[in-house]
Amino acid sequence: MDNEETRLELRREYPDPIEDVWSALTDSERTARWIGTWTGEAGVGNTIMLSMTAEEGSEPGPAVIRECDPPKRLVMDLHNTGEPTWRVELTLTPRGDGTVLDFVHRMPKPDWDTSDIAKGWHFYLDRLGASLAGEPVPEWDGYTPPSLEA
Repeated sequence: MDNEETRLELRREYPDPIEDVWSALTDSERTARWIGTWTGEAGVGNTIMLSMTAEEGSEPGPAVIRECDPPKRLVMDLHNTGEPTWRVELTLTPRGDGTVLDFVHRMPKPDWDTSDIAKGWHFYLDRLGASLAGEPVPEWDGYTPPSLEA
């Protein structure tokens, strides 16, 4: 965190190969299993419409693709009504037969309270892991995120 922004950083390890994790992060049919669907033409500089289907009453919102380097890195700006733009950075690194996902969420305000946002991203990353494993994804009601303490 610096004086200009608040950063939320999460790391997850999946036993799946990097190409499979990349597909789960970028293929609309697969993203539907854990976060939501998207429509539009993918490509750097393009805007897609993301529907976060696990959030009741959520309207599709624009997401601008800022970087895309398959299967290693995806950066998007998420536009939320009444909120500043959120930058989400996903970096994938192979580790053995599996993949490490480094997730960074940049919020353009210093000292932003990230507790609810962190719980939400833990929820979605847990859903991603369950989707990759072919298991039922967690539901928000009754969801408890992993401990945020080191």
